[in-house]
Amino acid sequence: MRSVEILDTTLRDGEQTSGVAFSAPEKLSIARKLLEEVKVDRIEVASARVSAGEMECVKAVCAWAAEAGLLERVEVLGFCDDGKSIEWIRESGARVINLLTKGSEKHCRGQLGKEPEEHFADVARNIRMAREAGLSVNLYLEDWSNGIKEGADYVFAMVDALQSEDICRIMLPDTLGVLSPRETRRFVKAMVEHYPHLRFDYHAHNDYDLAVANVLAAVEEGCSGVHCTVNGLGERAGNASLASVVAVINDMTEARVRVEEKSINSVSRMVESYSGMALAANQPIVGENVFTQTAGVHADGDKKAGLYVNRLLPERFGRSREYALGKMSGKANIEQNLRLLGISLSEEDMKKVTRRINELGDKKEKVSIDDLPFIISDVLHHGTANERIKLVSYMVSTAYGLHPQAVVKLEVNGKQYEESATGDGQYDAFVRAVRHIYRDALGRTFPWLSNYQVTIPPGGRTDALVQTAISWQYEGKTYRTRGLDADQTEAAIKATIKMLNLLEE
Repeated sequence: MRSVEILDTTLRDGEQTSGVAFSAPEKLSIARKLLEEVKVDRIEVASARVSAGEMECVKAVCAWAAEAGLLERVEVLGFCDDGKSIEWIRESGARVINLLTKGSEKHCRGQLGKEPEEHFADVARNIRMAREAGLSVNLYLEDWSNGIKEGADYVFAMVDALQSEDICRIMLPDTLGVLSPRETRRFVKAMVEHYPHLRFDYHAHNDYDLAVANVLAAVEEGCSGVHCTVNGLGERAGNASLASVVAVINDMTEARVRVEEKSINSVSRMVESYSGMALAANQPIVGENVFTQTAGVHADGDKKAGLYVNRLLPERFGRSREYALGKMSGKANIEQNLRLLGISLSEEDMKKVTRRINELGDKKEKVSIDDLPFIISDVLHHGTANERIKLVSYMVSTAYGLHPQAVVKLEVNGKQYEESATGDGQYDAFVRAVRHIYRDALGRTFPWLSNYQVTIPPGGRTDALVQTAISWQYEGKTYRTRGLDADQTEAAIKATIKMLNLLEE
């Protein structure tokens, strides 16, 4: 079973996403995560000569990689500029140059204004200069996809002229995302058959939403490496997504990749946070909803015989299967969630709870597993859920030039406690005050907030209801609570008190 190399170019091509720029510490964190935990084979971290700041980023990554014995797996894009890129890369500490060349005659003549033979000679000269400087060399044939579609003779003439040079790989980019899987298969096959002694990488773009399909075609036709980015970041419609590429190669080809699948979700969340580019809920493998069954018939089938389970098991990617609660929920959905909570209900009580959840779904209200104890308590006429934590009163204030302040009085199991704190915002000050109560008065640890989302209905006015959805980490588990109010801070506070009562339960 052959192995396919994964080159992750999140830090180079992914950073060409409009509005995305990683700081030096962020680049280093992502690089370490990709190489040490996800275990991709190679990473491309920058383009040479971009800026002084980029030089510092690459220096930091390369210094760490050298110490970790991973420097040969760090690559930088360089240009045929008579050694300027080579010197930049050498100074950064990197030891691999991905040399950008013109893979189509149109680019060669139109952008460079040169005859093909002139360009081939320039490339050969820069390859030799790079080798003399101690760099390993890979060749990017920019616009290769259009080049081979419109004039394969140019592409073959270029590789013929350069194949005897000291290079490691030739990279075949679909720079403008114009290929179909059928074309990818045909053109990659032609390259592999013409040059069986060379190693080829395939670099896909997603303009027609075919990047992953094209990667599959390229692997099946003999490419030894493929390029991708975390979350599919990249210019225009982006690149092939790391998560999807790994799953497709492992499950749908006779090849395998060395990537640690269980680490994919964590690097996806890291890049989502650092880039500011939110993932779609239905993004394959890493989207919030992709391992969630909604229809009751699906949950019932899973319960009885695993009828709606495929090879994409969530546990492979460090996740778990969930069963949505809403207007399409059946008894099986609710039973699956109750089982996770360790709650059992009679048949009659189950019908009441199911009916209430369906009603909430009709009103487009979101229901999560963390809401169930409150819904059950309400439906079964036990009043509200046992409120062992009550918010007696609070005051938050902000003033120009001063840190926001909060004074909070909580009742915990019948006893009242009061604390004050300052913070970076009104809600932050509130949470700090509550944390003081837990730490100083109760001697208990307080959950850490791991995600905070605010939703306002489209076209909403200033008095529109605001929903806050907050994720909390406590003793290795994740709790999600929501609050609804016209005031964002009040909505967040409601979600917080709800979470504290969940923990008490």
